[in-house]
Amino acid sequence: MTTHTLNDRICAHSHNAAHAMEVPPNARLLFCNGQVGTRLDGTVPEATLEQVEVIFERIRLILTASNMTFEDVVKFTVYVTDKAILDDYFRVRGRIMGNRSPPATLLVVNKFPRPGVEIEIETIAAKAA
Repeated sequence: MTTHTLNDRICAHSHNAAHAMEVPPNARLLFCNGQVGTRLDGTVPEATLEQVEVIFERIRLILTASNMTFEDVVKFTVYVTDKAILDDYFRVRGRIMGNRSPPATLLVVNKFPRPGVEIEIETIAAKAA
């Protein structure tokens, strides 16, 4: 079981993200490459909210294949082409993660190599052996 840490001696993160997650000894670690909102048929939704939905479904499939769930996520790294896209990320993450808010690094980038892609999310998960 991972330990979710909020430290009241430093400024709180927006959306209640944890300051840290501690992974127990001998846990299995899963490092996912960045997922983008490309559908199975290769198309990219125009709406960023739909891109985020597709990304979280892709992450769910990767976690499931490793016998993990969103409960096992210990870190997200989120890349967006516009800060406003983070609202869609927070909306979907909140619905899927519930009260569990692992640490996240949020970065605004110029653009992605694939046309139409506006957001990419990397995920790290850990599950006690």
